Amino acid sequence: MTNIIDTSTAEEEVAEVVSQLIQIDTSNFGNQEGPGEAAAAEYVAGLLAEVGIDSETIETSASHRQAVVARIEGTDPDAGALLLHGHLDVVPAPEPGWVHPPFSGVIDDEGVLWGRGAVDMKDMDGMMLAVVRNWARQGIKPRRDIVLLFLPDEEAGGKHGSHWLVENRPDIFEGVTEAVGEVGGFSYSLSDDLRIYPIQTAEKGIAWLKLTVTGRAGHGSFLAEDNAVARLCDAASRLGAYRFPVELNDAAKEFLDRVTELTGVEIDLDDPNHATQQLGSIGRVIGATTRNTANLTMLEAGYKANVIPEVAHAYVDGRFLPGKEEEFLAKLDEILGADVTREYVHRDIAVETTFDGPTVDAMAAAIRSEDPTGVPVPYLMSGGTDAKAISSLGIRCFGFSPLLLPNDLDFFGMFHAVNERVPVSSLLFGVKVLDRFLRSA
Repeated sequence: MTNIIDTSTAEEEVAEVVSQLIQIDTSNFGNQEGPGEAAAAEYVAGLLAEVGIDSETIETSASHRQAVVARIEGTDPDAGALLLHGHLDVVPAPEPGWVHPPFSGVIDDEGVLWGRGAVDMKDMDGMMLAVVRNWARQGIKPRRDIVLLFLPDEEAGGKHGSHWLVENRPDIFEGVTEAVGEVGGFSYSLSDDLRIYPIQTAEKGIAWLKLTVTGRAGHGSFLAEDNAVARLCDAASRLGAYRFPVELNDAAKEFLDRVTELTGVEIDLDDPNHATQQLGSIGRVIGATTRNTANLTMLEAGYKANVIPEVAHAYVDGRFLPGKEEEFLAKLDEILGADVTREYVHRDIAVETTFDGPTVDAMAAAIRSEDPTGVPVPYLMSGGTDAKAISSLGIRCFGFSPLLLPNDLDFFGMFHAVNERVPVSSLLFGVKVLDRFLRSA
């Protein structure tokens, strides 16, 4: 299955597919509004049908929350199926400062494709579609069954997407032993001639929390000894000043060991700025994956300048390492103190697997086939993906969206950022790597 296959048709169309997907505004505001996901699902189903691939469009929790699933039969009926999943929604793009409008899907004179979703993750959606459409045209079959799944609602935690399907349509995942989605497989240049390809084998758990302090309401001119806002600010200040200790899981340790071996740079994990200075943008990622984190993101209290409110709230984006949730919450309670109560806004598990086995070997071989000097390494991601829901079925999950990127492109920094973009040349590389990987995995 490793013989050379003509991918020229896939390469010719991948940029157009990604551009068209970007032009469908699938902004996810987390409030069950917007028809964009249904329009994107319709577009995906149409592209599959055009080349004779049968698919099913599934309404999840509402008519505008739609997923698309298709199963491509492999040549080895005894092999476990491989799930290839991508989400169709994107975070909103209200910020000014875009060089090109965020839903234009423009390809500029430098061959760079711009727009919300170019990085997260309509680039991968487009590569998936281009590869399987090329297979259908040429009559190519992979070694094992490939289940394609295009999902809504990933950007708001997957309640109306991956989690809904796991709970309500487990038949989709029948026979699936491993899954591949975001975020990993793209290059990061450590020097002009040294590139690593981080492959995600783990991701932190999510604890989005609402903090509440209750005090005594009153006139703003009175002496206020029980001010909920002041007490909340004290607790928030303590949390903001606290740095959780370094704790390395297997993926983080192997990543750091490999980077140190390749660069000769000894990274001081107690000084995140040092890692960033030594390794550039990937240093920010290292800092976030070596410890639990709890960042204050919103404050909410009061309704008038001369009224002391009875209640004050704050919101925290908490991320905990695999196996460390109870430890994380206990420390959080210690920092905040007994006056602060907390409740989950959203919770999801941490995910972890090992960097070994035939599927990992196939990823590494596919990368090296197109970039012989590239070095695949495992890593722990600080964010979350649909792998959280999928892994609950006992499926091993990896992040592998292969791209060869320019040395000066801060790819990590473009997730959810202004001026999201991807070079078309990177998509062409990704098509070739993904094709080789999926046929041989």
